[in-house]
Amino acid sequence: MPALSGFLWLISYWLIGEVVIYFTGLPVSSGVIGMLLLCATLALYGRVPSSIAAAAQPLIALLAMLIMPGVVGVFFIIGELAGQWTAILIALVAGTLLSVVTTLWLLKRLIGQSYDR
Repeated sequence: MPALSGFLWLISYWLIGEVVIYFTGLPVSSGVIGMLLLCATLALYGRVPSSIAAAAQPLIALLAMLIMPGVVGVFFIIGELAGQWTAILIALVAGTLLSVVTTLWLLKRLIGQSYDR
């Protein structure tokens, strides 16, 4: 039952994200808002409860399948992106580099903290 409880928590945060999007009109996915709120809650809580971890683990294994609909959706709007390839390429390269640098910095910082203890 812990996985069911954790899954209900994940769905609840997604629905809270839906409510926030509905009332604010933000041009952001409700899943993103929900996950940001969940992240903030877990940061305040200080750890991930076992029920949420039990629900999230199978979803992480299916991450590629969860992302696939968005990737397939690009196929249908490819004509609208025809004149934007330079901007898309720059965004992809800059985003990838920024992601790698941020991950390496965080990893170095966290590993450094574990050796200091």
